[in-house]
Amino acid sequence: MADGDRGSPGGPIKVLLVDDHQVVRRGLRTFLEVQDDIEVVGEAADGEEGVAAAERLGPDVVLMDIKMPGMDGVEALRLLREQRSPARVLIVTSFTEQRTVIPALRAGAAGYVYKDIDPEALAGAIRSVHAGHVLLQPEVADALLSQEEAGNGQGRGGSLTEREREVLALIADGRSNREIARALVLSEKTVKTHVSNILMKLDLADRTQAALWAVRHGVGT
Repeated sequence: MADGDRGSPGGPIKVLLVDDHQVVRRGLRTFLEVQDDIEVVGEAADGEEGVAAAERLGPDVVLMDIKMPGMDGVEALRLLREQRSPARVLIVTSFTEQRTVIPALRAGAAGYVYKDIDPEALAGAIRSVHAGHVLLQPEVADALLSQEEAGNGQGRGGSLTEREREVLALIADGRSNREIARALVLSEKTVKTHVSNILMKLDLADRTQAALWAVRHGVGT
């Protein structure tokens, strides 16, 4: 997903709902529409419709189910990433198995919460991922970290340079490449190079995994 500023300064967070159950979409819309800083700009009933709607409506955050007929949420995430959509995707699902969680995170999800989440907590989750943070419920983070540690990721941190560790700490803080460049007085191109090197050295797939690795191993704390 593309880095950079998301949403209109001072404007509401534009949200797209992607879920095959109409009653779920209706319930989400009913609650979110009473939030002063959140605007539901559209709905979709499957992944294919969701990708098309994201391109057409330009949402800041997409609330995406995983298991849907036709194109599922994971494939939709992959397409959004290929299209370099700036939208942040928050998975909202009832599925908890690692075989469901891990592919969604690797496909680029910015967060993963369950459908029984408290409505106010969901609004907070939307604001959090819109601000650039990685948001995972504890058991989801544990599942991803367990898999990462099984691959012996813990010992790879020693290969990072001091500058790469600084960049990694800012990734964990939810900063975009542009924000990291400003903070460290670097060019965005240099930051992108550091991010690529971090992912390669730690054998991680994306920024979400990098942020979790940093938190787990105390980088920046």
